[in-house]
Amino acid sequence: MFTTNRASCQFKVVALTRSITLLCLLLASLESLAQDPTVFKPDSIRRELHAVRIDNTLKVDGHLSEKEWALPGPSPKFVMIEPIQGNQPNHDTEVRVLYNRNFLYFGVFSRDTLGRKSLRATDFKRDFNFMAHDLITLSFDAFNDKRNAMAFAVNPYGVQRDYLAFDDFYYDVDWDGLWRVRTSRTDKGWFAEIAIPWQTLRYPRTTDSIQHWGFNLYRNRRLTNEITAFSPFPRSFSSVRMDYAGLLKGLQPPPPHPNVRATPYLLTSFNRLREDGQLVSESAQVKAGGEVKWAINPNSVLDLTFNTDFAQADADRQVNNVTRFSVFFPERRQFFLENASLFGIGISRNPDESGGNMRIQPFFSRRIGLDEKGNPSPIDAGGRYVYRSDKRNFGAIAMRQRATSESPLTNYFVGRFSENFGKMSRLGGMLTTKQQPNSTNVVATLDGFVRLGESHSINTLASVSNTSSSGKTGLSAYAQYYYVTNQLKIWWTQSIVTKDYDPQLGFVSRNDVIGTTPGIFWWYRGRHLPFRKWLRAWEPSIFPEFYHSVTTGQLIERTWTAYPIWLNLQSGGYFGYNLSPTYQYLTEAFVPLGVNISPGGYNYLRHLIYASTDPSKKINLQTQYSFGTYFNGVLRSGDWTLQLAPVPHVSILGRFNRNRFIGVGDPKTTATIDLYAIEGRFALNPRVQLIAFYQQNSENDSRNYNIRFSWEYRPLSYVYLVLNHREFQSDARKQQLQDQAILKISYLKQF
Repeated sequence: MFTTNRASCQFKVVALTRSITLLCLLLASLESLAQDPTVFKPDSIRRELHAVRIDNTLKVDGHLSEKEWALPGPSPKFVMIEPIQGNQPNHDTEVRVLYNRNFLYFGVFSRDTLGRKSLRATDFKRDFNFMAHDLITLSFDAFNDKRNAMAFAVNPYGVQRDYLAFDDFYYDVDWDGLWRVRTSRTDKGWFAEIAIPWQTLRYPRTTDSIQHWGFNLYRNRRLTNEITAFSPFPRSFSSVRMDYAGLLKGLQPPPPHPNVRATPYLLTSFNRLREDGQLVSESAQVKAGGEVKWAINPNSVLDLTFNTDFAQADADRQVNNVTRFSVFFPERRQFFLENASLFGIGISRNPDESGGNMRIQPFFSRRIGLDEKGNPSPIDAGGRYVYRSDKRNFGAIAMRQRATSESPLTNYFVGRFSENFGKMSRLGGMLTTKQQPNSTNVVATLDGFVRLGESHSINTLASVSNTSSSGKTGLSAYAQYYYVTNQLKIWWTQSIVTKDYDPQLGFVSRNDVIGTTPGIFWWYRGRHLPFRKWLRAWEPSIFPEFYHSVTTGQLIERTWTAYPIWLNLQSGGYFGYNLSPTYQYLTEAFVPLGVNISPGGYNYLRHLIYASTDPSKKINLQTQYSFGTYFNGVLRSGDWTLQLAPVPHVSILGRFNRNRFIGVGDPKTTATIDLYAIEGRFALNPRVQLIAFYQQNSENDSRNYNIRFSWEYRPLSYVYLVLNHREFQSDARKQQLQDQAILKISYLKQF
C-alpha cells in the first residue's frame, strides 16, 4: 500500500487537478464573455430545396447523365460547420431532387479541387466509421415533429450507412433500410445517385396534395475535416438535430399503404466439440426459418421471427479487463438492433468519456438467445411491435427460448411506453419479465428526458426488480444533467444500484453502489491556440468519480481523472494525457486476469496516454498506454492498433494488448498477459466481402477465429459462409474446442 510519501504525492496531484479545473472554468468564462454565443437558435425562416416530379424511372449508375437531372434548379449554397462555423465552404456541394411514383431520387455532386486524389475511405463495411471516410448524409423529418429523423449516408465508393435518430439523443445506428446508391469519382469531385423507395420512408397520410418535409444534408471532406451543411446547425450538435433542418418542398408521395418484407432463410451447418483433446460430439443439421416485417401504417411496425438464426452476426472479441466494472459486449444481431432505441433506455459512458462509468440498462437484448459465455440458445419464435408518433411511442417484445440441457424453457416479455411533451421532452415506463418454470424475474421502470433549451438537458430513471425464487427486491435510479455549448460540456450524474437489484433482462456494471460522477470539458479554439495549421482544438477536462456502498455508506472508490492535455488535430488525429489518483476499498477479493488482490484499502496513481494518427489514411496507428501504481503494486498496460488500407477494397488491422503486473496482489504477483488479434476485410465491391479475425489470449491460452464470406446478391438478400473456432474453459476447468461451419441463404421480398 501507499507510504506517507506517496500519499503526500497523491495529495499534490489532487490539488493540481483541482487548480487545472478552476483555471479552465475561469478561462472559459472569460472566453465566453469576449465573444458572441455560438449555439444559435434555429432560424425562423428555413432554407428550402425543391423536388421535381418525373414520370419515368431513372437508371441509378452514379453519373447523373439523364436529362431529367437538369430540371431542378441549383440548390442553395452550403454553410460551413467545421472548422469555422458559419463560413463559406472551400468546396461546394450541389444537390438536386427528383421523384416518381416509386422512388425519391437524389443527385449530389461534391466538388473538390483535388478530385479523386482527395478522397478518403478505409473499407467497404456497411455502417462504416464516419470519422474515416468522405461522406454525405441525408436526414428526413417527414412528420415535421422536429424530433425524429431517418438518415442515409454514402461514401465515394457507394458504401451505405443508415440509422434512425430520436431527439438527437437515442439512435438506431444498425437499422438497415432498403435503398440503392451508385457513385462515380472524377477529377472535379464525386457524384452520388441515390434512389430511396417510398416504401422505405415513413411519412404521414394527409389530404394535402403537396408535402413539405424537414430535411438536411451534410458533407464531410475528410482530407481537411471540413464539414458543410445545407441547413446550418451548431457544431456541438449533429445533423439529425431536426429543429435546425431546412425544408424539402414539393413532394407528392403515394399514399402510404401496408408494406410487408419477408426474409426466409435456409441454413445447413456442421458442429464439432472436443474436450481436453477428446471428441465429444459431431453433428450436422439443416434448418429453415425467417422474419417478416410489416409496416402496418406510417407509425406502426410489426416484426415476427420464426426459428430464429443469427449465423451472420459478427462474433464477439475477447477483452482483458483490469477494472471493477463488468465488460459490456454490444448487441450484434440484426433483429434486436432495429428499433433498439425505444427499449434501450439507461445511462452509460459516452465515447468521449463523459457521463461517468456506471451503466444502468433495465433491458439488454443479449439476455435473449445467448448464454453468459455468448453461446447461442435456440429461439422458437418471437415478435416486436413498435408505434411511434409525435405524441407518443410504445412497443412490445415477446420471445420464446427453447429448453436445452443447459437452460430451461424461457419466455421473455418487454413492454415500453413513452409520452412526448414540450419541444423535446418525454416521460415513459417499461416492464420486463423473464419467466422460467421455477422463477419469474420482473423489472418495472419509469424514465424521463427533458431538454431545457438548446444547451440544457436532464435524463432520469428509477427501476425496481423482483425475483420470485429468491424473494429479493432491488432498486436502481439515476439523474443526469448535461450542459453543452460549442465551448463547454458540463455534466453531473447521480446514480444508485442496491445490492439486490437484479435485472435478468438488463445490465448493470456494478451493484451496491451510490455513484457521483460530475465533469467538465472545455473545447478551446480561441485566438491564443498555437500551431493552428495542425492543431484544431485544445480540450482539457476533469471528471471525478465517487462510489459509496449502499449497504454501509462507506467510500469504496474515488477517482480524479484529469486531462491537462487533449489535442485534436486538423487531420483527425489526436494526442491526450491524463492522470488518475485513485482510492479503492475492496470488500472482497478482486481477481483481474488471474491476479488475486486481497480485501482492504488501496491508494494508487495511474497515468494514461492516448494517441492516434489520421484514421482516414492508408496507414493509421492508435495507441493507448497506461502506467503507474495499481493497488499494492505496478501495472503497465498497452493497447496498440495498426490499420493498413492501401485501397478501400482491402483493410487489415493488427492489435496487440499487453498487461504487465509487477508485485500486485497477495502474494505479490509478477505476470504478463498478452492478447493478439488480426482482422481483415477484403471486398470486391460493397456487396461481395470476406471478413475474418483471429485472436490469441495468453490469459487462458485460447485461440479463436471467425471467417465470414457474404454476398448481397440483391438488396438485403444474402449468401453467407461462416467458419468459427472457439477455445474456452468449461465450468469443470476443462479445455474445450468448438468448431462450426455454416452456409446460409436469405432472400428478401417486399410486397
